[in-house]
Amino acid sequence: MIEDGAIWASLPVPAFLIDAEDCIDDANSAAEGFLNTSCKSLKGKRVWDQLRFEAPIADAFQRSRVAGTPLFVNDIDVGAITRAPLQCGVQIAPVSGHDGMMLLLLSPRELAGRMTQNHSAKSAAQSAIGMAEMLAHEIKNPLAGITGAAQLLSMNLNAEDLELTDLIVSESRRIVKLLQQVEQFGNLSTPDFKPVNLHDVLDRARRSALLGFGAHMTITEEYDPSLPPAWGDADQLLQVVLNLLKNASEAAGKEGGKIRIRTFYEHSFRLRRSDGTGKLLPLQIEIIDDGPGLPETIKDDIFDPFVSGRENGTGLGLALVSKIISDHDGWISVSSEPGNTVFRLSLSREPRASQSQES
Repeated sequence: MIEDGAIWASLPVPAFLIDAEDCIDDANSAAEGFLNTSCKSLKGKRVWDQLRFEAPIADAFQRSRVAGTPLFVNDIDVGAITRAPLQCGVQIAPVSGHDGMMLLLLSPRELAGRMTQNHSAKSAAQSAIGMAEMLAHEIKNPLAGITGAAQLLSMNLNAEDLELTDLIVSESRRIVKLLQQVEQFGNLSTPDFKPVNLHDVLDRARRSALLGFGAHMTITEEYDPSLPPAWGDADQLLQVVLNLLKNASEAAGKEGGKIRIRTFYEHSFRLRRSDGTGKLLPLQIEIIDDGPGLPETIKDDIFDPFVSGRENGTGLGLALVSKIISDHDGWISVSSEPGNTVFRLSLSREPRASQSQES
């Protein structure tokens, strides 16, 4: 006969046993992974201090306790000090025979359908970029002619007219730069998969940022020293992190701000494919900034090509990030509000390491 403790430990979703004072009496391994905290450190702490529900669930929790009936709440954001919010289903039930004790289960959305959404977004991006690449090829030659003609004209013009030819040249060069970015996006090769030390990648990106575009920022690290190697292309992942750091730095403006780079291991993070199979993505990277946040008008489309919240922005930086992470069979998400924008990357482990852990 299976012991109760084995069943509790084997539950695939975060589960918390809550006492009559709303303090955590026990938490299973999935709950430890969800909060990135040990059960020992959670015991005795109020559940409402450890979990943040973006819905008034505390009153409903008490009603369930008083009435002695279970309660189900679908699709609310649940976060914590140690993690960004994740949409979950919440199940609450009194524990039979234990007055005041409650069971709280979280069912993080397994990102159902998001693999299909990822694939659709990737296909849409590739179609848009394919068209843009064709246009880039056709535009660059006549644009070079326009630039050359303007430069020749400038040799025999007075100062007032020279201002106009300078404008033609500078704007032409700006268009060429945009076309080069489009071509770079389209020419991105498939990842060269190898074991990757993510902290090495993050350190390279941080140092590069502080010497260049992020010199006005304060960048801090919160690394999980036990994080195992990822399975990916180190150079492409470096490009991803650099783009995210650059976005955060540009959002802060000249006055600067703070960026936190955080890594942790989440045992229960699984991406479900459209065919019903799942892929474990336990390695988490978060780029967190205290800037103004994403504009509401583009939040839902931020990873689409040519969508930008900045004047004269190309809208290709985050589209490139999304494409690289998609090519890694990973996941990227963002939560944003003024003073706290979190880009989260979820990646897989080195295959052999994953197999040895699961065996």
